[in-house]
Amino acid sequence: MKPTIVAIVPMRHSSERVPGKNYRPFAGRPLYHHIVRALLAVPDIAKVVIDTDSPTIMEDAARHFPEVVLLERPEHLRAGEIPMNDVLLHTIGRVEADFYLQTHSTNPLLSAESIARGVRIFLEQYPVYDSLFTVTRLQTRLWDPLARAINHNPNILLRTQDLPPVYEENSCMYLFTREILERKHNRIGDRPYLLEIPRDEAQDIDEEIDFQIAEFLFRKKYGMVE
Repeated sequence: MKPTIVAIVPMRHSSERVPGKNYRPFAGRPLYHHIVRALLAVPDIAKVVIDTDSPTIMEDAARHFPEVVLLERPEHLRAGEIPMNDVLLHTIGRVEADFYLQTHSTNPLLSAESIARGVRIFLEQYPVYDSLFTVTRLQTRLWDPLARAINHNPNILLRTQDLPPVYEENSCMYLFTREILERKHNRIGDRPYLLEIPRDEAQDIDEEIDFQIAEFLFRKKYGMVE
């Protein structure tokens, strides 16, 4: 029997550094539309859930994505300092699934192809790997605050492309079970699979300049959308 995968997109109405970013126009559509459309294009995802405190998103999503499940976030989980894992624990308590996939509206370049590839690899490898998260490959010289080399020998000047890669958790996508989230209070299990995705797809929007860069990259790749 095919496992059930539910995708969760949590979104707050307010954003301190980029006001209204989740529903702000981005390359012709509200920002959050891009990730929702990508998730809906993945056949292995049985259901897409939006968890939000935003009346703007609730109204707009009901009109444009009637197939998406809308969950209103309760008052005690709406503050900006509330950990994402607390929000997710509440969400999975309301929606049954074998596996949960969580992503963000602020990753508009994350493609349906990368999401589908991650889901396929995870389902093929489970339970050898018990969870999955996306990463960005780094091959650059890294140092700690005490000027100690982290991933290279300063006395051997290798070309950066010859350095052993390290991987940055880019927060674009997580796949996990209810048991992992409840037991560890974390989306990452004991044996996670690191899914490398293209650097441009990992572009995240946290500051105003990020919004402008992401929109520029999106338009260069896809043009304007209607």
